[in-house]
Amino acid sequence: MKPWSRHARDAVTAALLRALAALVRRLGPDRAAAFGAGLTRSIGPLLPVHRVALDNIRHAFPDLPPSGHARIAREAWDNLGRTAAEYPHLDRLWDFDPDSPRQGRIRIAPEVVERFLALRDDGRPALLFAAHLANWELPAVAAAKHGLAAAVLYRTPNNPHVARDIVALRSGSMGRLIPAGIEAPLRMMEALDEGLHVGMLIDQRFGRGPQVPFFGRPAWSNPLVAHLARRFDCPVHGARAIREPDGGVRLELTEAIELPRDARGRVDVEAATALLNRIVEGWVREHPGQWLWMHRRWK
Repeated sequence: MKPWSRHARDAVTAALLRALAALVRRLGPDRAAAFGAGLTRSIGPLLPVHRVALDNIRHAFPDLPPSGHARIAREAWDNLGRTAAEYPHLDRLWDFDPDSPRQGRIRIAPEVVERFLALRDDGRPALLFAAHLANWELPAVAAAKHGLAAAVLYRTPNNPHVARDIVALRSGSMGRLIPAGIEAPLRMMEALDEGLHVGMLIDQRFGRGPQVPFFGRPAWSNPLVAHLARRFDCPVHGARAIREPDGGVRLELTEAIELPRDARGRVDVEAATALLNRIVEGWVREHPGQWLWMHRRWK
């Protein structure tokens, strides 16, 4: 019996994932999130990557007892399950209405709405950075919902069938999608030249970048935001999602961040990358159970 080809395996995997997504979608966003959280809380600690998460947490919070490390890891698995189960509902999650007397699932303070609208209307390109916190897809959705002309960098799954499904799902809720790869910086520069607002996640290991401190340890970090800010001299803002105890998600957008500059007045790429890492570290310290600790950030 001949082994399955890579194409056949990818097609079957994609079909199974589509079927699972259809079942999850029938649950509705809230029940799906609860189901996903329960599943990953049960299965996650049994996986080898759980040891990676605990090791990362121990190094980040050495003063906590083992029970505190275990609690953060459980919360991280809970958040990952919720985020995964919310994915098929990406077009349904948004219920923010500033004129409604009722608080919905998505919460945005008035001053944050004003920042989004100011970015929309200022006629300038801008860079937005985010991290794998809470549902990390929602900041890009928020930008699109507030009318920002935007482009978002994303990692393409290895399975081409799954990649097409994800692009189809994201394209209805976000702006232009730029796949990560060798041409990504060029595509991002083109988007900035067009006046778009370009967003990306910056908190994972990037072996071709500088080593800057992250939770007290050197970490290979992505300098692309700093490089682009240096080239285009455009504003840089941080965006994040925060899960709240009642199941809602609060979205935040910072004011423009003053990046370090060199003696010639240009953005200092390494110092700016270190500053953005410190900002993300602060976010994670505020809500450690909502970050993706399973990633080998300090490998």
